[in-house]
Amino acid sequence: MHCAAPSSERHDLEAAGLRVTAQRLAALEALRVGRVHLTADQVFDEVQAHLGTVSTQAVYDALATLCAAGLARRIQPAKSPALFEARVADNHHHVVCRSCAAVADVDCAVGSAPCLEPSAADGFTIDEAEVIYWGTCPTCQDLATARS
Repeated sequence: MHCAAPSSERHDLEAAGLRVTAQRLAALEALRVGRVHLTADQVFDEVQAHLGTVSTQAVYDALATLCAAGLARRIQPAKSPALFEARVADNHHHVVCRSCAAVADVDCAVGSAPCLEPSAADGFTIDEAEVIYWGTCPTCQDLATARS
């Protein structure tokens, strides 16, 4: 990680009306640099590497605050730990590999948010649709082909 948090993270925290803390800066930077979908433990490892001493609870609190402010997004595919990402400005979805649990972003197929209209909304005003596609990633497909 970088020695100092880029000004964009500081600006984004301030613009969201949040107090700028070292934990929030480091967690937001961890989500924006490198891997796209991180578990809370992976974010903790990144924050700890950046700050030195930090509590697990401080990182969980930072992630919850970032999600509540719309600076991060939490997804939780079935049978997987929660994952966090910084891609929040659109209505994208995810594809998950059944073999290795790799996760990738999938842009909305058609239209604007929400890109899926329910057959019945039971009086709800829909503002977002979340879809998780399941399948086998190219690496696992190659491994299966090599084994056969």
